[in-house]
Amino acid sequence: MKNYINIKNKIAPFYKKIEVSGDKSISIRCVLLASQAIGKSKIYNLLESEDVINSLKSIKKLGIDYKKTNNYYEINGLGINGFNSSKNLKINAGNSGTLARLILGLLVNFKKEVTLLGDKSLSARDFSRVTEPLRMFGATIKSTKSKLPVKIIGSEFLRPVKYFEKLGSAQCKSAIMLASLKSPGITEIKAKKSRNHTEILFKNLKIPIKIKKTKSFDYFTIKGETNFKKFDYHIPGDISSSSFFIVLTLLSDKSELLIKNININNSRTGIIKILNKMNAKIKFKNKKIYKGELISDIYIKSVKNLKGINCPENLNSSAIDEFLVIFLVAAKAKGVSTFKNLTELNKKESPRLDIAIKFLKMIGIKVLRKNDSIKIFGKPNIKLSKVYNIKNFKKDHRVFMMSCIAALSFGGEWNIFDKDSINSSFPNFLKITKQLGARIY
Repeated sequence: MKNYINIKNKIAPFYKKIEVSGDKSISIRCVLLASQAIGKSKIYNLLESEDVINSLKSIKKLGIDYKKTNNYYEINGLGINGFNSSKNLKINAGNSGTLARLILGLLVNFKKEVTLLGDKSLSARDFSRVTEPLRMFGATIKSTKSKLPVKIIGSEFLRPVKYFEKLGSAQCKSAIMLASLKSPGITEIKAKKSRNHTEILFKNLKIPIKIKKTKSFDYFTIKGETNFKKFDYHIPGDISSSSFFIVLTLLSDKSELLIKNININNSRTGIIKILNKMNAKIKFKNKKIYKGELISDIYIKSVKNLKGINCPENLNSSAIDEFLVIFLVAAKAKGVSTFKNLTELNKKESPRLDIAIKFLKMIGIKVLRKNDSIKIFGKPNIKLSKVYNIKNFKKDHRVFMMSCIAALSFGGEWNIFDKDSINSSFPNFLKITKQLGARIY
């Protein structure tokens, strides 16, 4: 069975209403926290992607039972000290940096040796950002050059820590927060602004956490060794998954789209703020609060007069997973778009900044780079007619999906390889794209 798709035609105008899969960040966090709760938690609309399935398999290896019942997953948590195994374990996180880094935080008091593995892409990524603070709690962690495989043996004599998270990494911050559950006393964290799903879940689950926010940093104090009860959670749609259809609508002719029930947490809506600065006029409808998270429908209409942007750096962390498709909008916008300090882009599943620059130049867009900042010179009348083969992108799911949006928006004939890459985050991507009228072979 072929592992590539072929696109020969731009998408026709569409007027549709869709729903996307459950939020991946919240799905993984709910699985891990349900494993630490006491009792049977019910998780509805859990994203059934490889990353989340690997999360379920991981807690199963650690002695936590789960089952799928009708339209929810039931996870039988055994409390903050409930992990158990009679032997040393190997846990494979696949492609998921979120799972790999967060589960290390839960293993700081697990007495058996656990070897954490990942696929080729994940094994090339830096883990020092979590192994260094987790060693401070007292866990023994071994790795070569701070890469996977990582071996961890937890300690029964944990100590709380004081840590300054300087990278704006939600994964690093969350790993420390999860480790703090296992440690006596008060853990204190000063963290550069990043996604805040973990702290919202902590508050919702009545885990003892205090939060103080300033313009640039968040300060947390967490009281450890406090068990919490089972919970039910209906996971909203994923804004990162929605971003591909948001951009497809903007770049298509005479099209309108309503995406239902999406998490619009302020730490995730950088793409909306950036695109609206580019004249997109995206609107939120039917807003509501669910367990501390802001949920809304998102309305998008195609735009002809997109304009370039000098992107504010303070929006980087809240759009870090969406920059690939934001760059496509910049490619069609009038004028020059400037994006600064995108260091974190090259620390994802693939070196995304490097790949994006190569991709934009391939389709005839002028790009200037200085260190980790770029300028994109837009072509409002961009129309492609060549044949493009997209391969060798380290099977990065977002590169695959970005390539599909470019093909459907700009024309040309495209052969896009490694379609299985989307299974890690958004297995229904091609199905929904076809529902909008795309012809994909």
